[in-house]
Amino acid sequence: MAKAIRIHETGGPEVLKYEEVETPAPAAGEVLIRQNAVGLNFIDIYFRTGLYPAKPPFTPGGEGAGVIAAVGEGVTQFKEDDRVAYVTNGGAYAQERLMPADRVVKIPDGVSDEQAAAIMLKGMTAWYLLRRTFPVQKGHRILYHAAAGGVGLILGQWAKHLGAQTIGTAGGEEKVKLALQHGYDSVIDYKTEDFVEKVAALTEGKKCDVVYDSVGKDTFEGSLDCLRPLGMFVSFGQSSGQVPPFSINLLAQKGSIFTTRPTLFTYVAERKELETAADELFGLVKDGVITPTINQRYPLADAGRAHDDLENRRTSGATVLLP
Repeated sequence: MAKAIRIHETGGPEVLKYEEVETPAPAAGEVLIRQNAVGLNFIDIYFRTGLYPAKPPFTPGGEGAGVIAAVGEGVTQFKEDDRVAYVTNGGAYAQERLMPADRVVKIPDGVSDEQAAAIMLKGMTAWYLLRRTFPVQKGHRILYHAAAGGVGLILGQWAKHLGAQTIGTAGGEEKVKLALQHGYDSVIDYKTEDFVEKVAALTEGKKCDVVYDSVGKDTFEGSLDCLRPLGMFVSFGQSSGQVPPFSINLLAQKGSIFTTRPTLFTYVAERKELETAADELFGLVKDGVITPTINQRYPLADAGRAHDDLENRRTSGATVLLP
């Protein structure tokens, strides 16, 4: 028997229960992974609270890394003891788990299990935002909210590598300093500065080509005001609450703004795109372009404390849970 975090009813961090679970042998096309590290993400909180629906009881968690413990019939691309990682919609908060083999990627030498677990969801999110949703090129001006978060620190380094002018927002002196160390040319402290006015000053009134916003309600209207005509607003989360309903005419009034609400799993639905994302991400880690910043580690049994710290903005960078 292995241990896992189970949610029997949605609610606060206290609903995360550390329990024994039985993991069956892998079926055809599946692999059994003995996990060494699990990534923590804000989307885990959305599932825990019920904002994103899931049928209890369930195990949360979207990314992890470990070694292959067993392979099912027909699996030829992996063997026992291969180091692997994955990104998925749930089930990661566990000592071991089953995964479809076509959703798993090998971890190359030069990337640790903790690094892989910390960057699969966050790094691939940065990949689709920068490489697919709005393909960033040299000279583009970008604004990224929550720049000191797990995705933000990866995206800042990647965007700088692509030649963009990178502007971030963060709350407090320490988080501003951290973001500046990870690729951002400028970081606005939203606690003491008006980010709309600051963006206008930093871009000499030209504003941004794209705004990446995972904050939601608190930043929505200001984000639109940071965009040049025909710019793109990318909403990919809602840590402060959902973007309120708005008239589509608002986009015309703000300068014929494009807007989208993408999700990672749409972009990596095809195996080829999953491999492309992983190859680009791991390659940049190996080359030193991206340095994963793991600032918090918790035992898997303490997932509730990890959620509380993340929800109350007591974390920065990436967090991993250790089974």
